[in-house]
Amino acid sequence: MKDSVLLKSSSVLWVVWGLVHILFGVMIIGGDAGSGIQAIGNGVDLAKMNYPDVLGAIMNQHGWNLIWFGVATTVGAVFIWKGSLTAIWVSAMVGGLADLGYFIFLDLGGYVKFIPGTVMTIVSFSAILLSAGAYFKSRSNS
Repeated sequence: MKDSVLLKSSSVLWVVWGLVHILFGVMIIGGDAGSGIQAIGNGVDLAKMNYPDVLGAIMNQHGWNLIWFGVATTVGAVFIWKGSLTAIWVSAMVGGLADLGYFIFLDLGGYVKFIPGTVMTIVSFSAILLSAGAYFKSRSNS
């Protein structure tokens, strides 16, 4: 695959997406359950409540997932930059499916604001489209 502009653009988007998700994962693990819930569901005004400890554990597990999603797509971005078809697929699966769940359950549910959540969904979708464009362009040139 030789379309470096599309691949490099996709790589940059995956790095941005990955770093934002790593940051939010660290913020969720570093905070209490209430602050994690408020950070994710930023479109809903949640009163300060006492949450059961199990909810804190669930939020930490979610934060962990955000971190590894972010690390996987950031590492994938390096290999997408170099034209790796495997990295394109893995990043699309990890980032794309993570954001699909976010879109279905949080965006469509009306629980989030446009920034940063919906913007990150657009970023991952754009990264997928750019790398798919590079792939199909290279196939048609072969």
